[in-house]
Amino acid sequence: MTAAVEAFGDRLAAAFDERGRLCVGIDPHAHLLERWGLPVSAEGVRAFGLKVVEAASGHAAIVKPQVAFFERFGSAGYAALEEVLDAARAAGLLVIADVKRGDIGTSVAAYAEAWLSPGSPLRSDAITVAAYQGVGSLAEPMALAERTGTGLFVLAATSNPEAADVQRAVVGTGPRAGLTVARAIIEDVHSFNQDQPTHSFGTVGLVLGATVDLGDYGIDVATAGERTPPLPVLAPGFGHQGARVEDVRRIFGGLARGVIVSESRGLLGAGPDGLASAVQRRAEEVRAADV
Repeated sequence: MTAAVEAFGDRLAAAFDERGRLCVGIDPHAHLLERWGLPVSAEGVRAFGLKVVEAASGHAAIVKPQVAFFERFGSAGYAALEEVLDAARAAGLLVIADVKRGDIGTSVAAYAEAWLSPGSPLRSDAITVAAYQGVGSLAEPMALAERTGTGLFVLAATSNPEAADVQRAVVGTGPRAGLTVARAIIEDVHSFNQDQPTHSFGTVGLVLGATVDLGDYGIDVATAGERTPPLPVLAPGFGHQGARVEDVRRIFGGLARGVIVSESRGLLGAGPDGLASAVQRRAEEVRAADV
């Protein structure tokens, strides 16, 4: 008999309870590698990633490697990433691979298998995905995530200014007519979660920037926060980008209970010697804010 798989939403709730809501980004920019005294190479990103995992272990709940910074070094970069993923799993950290994949049919299914399937060398607890072809195009990854106890975070209202024209555009036809694209994504994600077995949080969540006014995107945070199961929210923008932890409830309203406080540059700038202390301080601040 096959053992039951623990849902991602339940594992996320346990991580919140045990280690809090801080997510540490693993973003080995070239300038950071140089500041850390590391080569701009596959070996450099490997050492960088392992150091971040070590610093996060015991303090943060989640790490989020930005895959592009590893991918630029080809197969050697992917080998380095696999080591970082293994180390994060061994440390008991949840891993959200920031891959932002999006496609249709067998192509998007293959992406999901690469990042979410048990036994895959790239296996992560969740990935970020893009729904430019519609949330329905992600049906295979969503189903796979539910079966394997992993999760997805769909880009909905992101903090880069170039996205605003698309994400705030109004849907003209169909069941979501009159809603902004960002709001329509929320509704489609909620519909999927609602049709699944009950979990502490939904299998599929959202990426909502902490530095944007969600009301400008047609998102009523009070109403969105009433959803069952609650929506997990990956919220980049804290620290260097200006969002403050103490403002989480004001920014996200009822969605705050599912917010993952994601920070990268503000922590990584502390350097290899100061990183562990910076992560510990930030984790304590997140817990004290009672998000």
